[in-house]
Amino acid sequence: MNEFWLQINIIVPAAGIDLVCHEMTELGSAGITVEERALDTFVVPDPDADIPETLILKVYFPPEIEPEQLARQVAERLAWLAPLIPGLEVVTPEISRVRAEDWAENWKQHFGIQRIGSRLVIRPTWEAFSPDPQDAVLTLDPGMAFGTGSHATTRLCLEALAELYETPPGPQRVLDVGTGSGILAVAAALLGAGQVLGCDIDETACQVALDNARQNGVIEQIAVTLDPLETLGGDFDVVLANILAEENARLAPELVHRLAPGGVLILSGILNEKEQLVIDAFAGRGLTGPDIRRQDEWSCLCYIKEA
Repeated sequence: MNEFWLQINIIVPAAGIDLVCHEMTELGSAGITVEERALDTFVVPDPDADIPETLILKVYFPPEIEPEQLARQVAERLAWLAPLIPGLEVVTPEISRVRAEDWAENWKQHFGIQRIGSRLVIRPTWEAFSPDPQDAVLTLDPGMAFGTGSHATTRLCLEALAELYETPPGPQRVLDVGTGSGILAVAAALLGAGQVLGCDIDETACQVALDNARQNGVIEQIAVTLDPLETLGGDFDVVLANILAEENARLAPELVHRLAPGGVLILSGILNEKEQLVIDAFAGRGLTGPDIRRQDEWSCLCYIKEA
């Protein structure tokens, strides 16, 4: 377990929390907590001013990441999100180091055992749990750079994925596009997939995904690559893409091309109002669907490739 972690505090309008959390997770965040923002007692707000409710995101990253590069990447993501989140202030954040045990204790207050579907269980290391024989238990620790699976975009993907393995063995070849910390790839392997490939454009994310696969005992089933999607060979029974709507739309031809006949395509990271953008991009590509799941302001689209 790392002794220290990098912490960034970001003030975010409440309406933009999910979007910023998604982007920080894509950057490789090891965990995020949301706290209410205390008002400055020396400032009296203008009662006629339209001031959006703001919250403080405390975002944690592995200490191996170079701080100046991280600060620059966070500022770039915030600048990209600014047109989508009224009131979001774009700044280059300050980075501090926090002791691992301090963060771990904070994390424990917000994260417990989660059951997703009939078989998948996400368990933090400090929680005692007696699994049923059919359970696939994904174990998380605050010392691991790993999302908790509780964010709507990830949970929607996990729910759709878990349904495919209700009756073992389930699909065997899985591609996870934009694997990030690897939670979807590891879940697929634990549920029964024999060959899982995660791809990402970030070298740190690929290493984190492998570390998490090793921690969960599925390193033999999982490979990761920095290679672009269009250069990958073979086809897959399941293709997962928990990326933003615009990226799903842009990658539509390659995502469908990587899918085997009869295979399942699971698309997430899509704001409700961007559903039609993605649906239009995948229209006329030999797919049945979509089956649409929604949670909060996020959507997950599931397709089946025609044989």
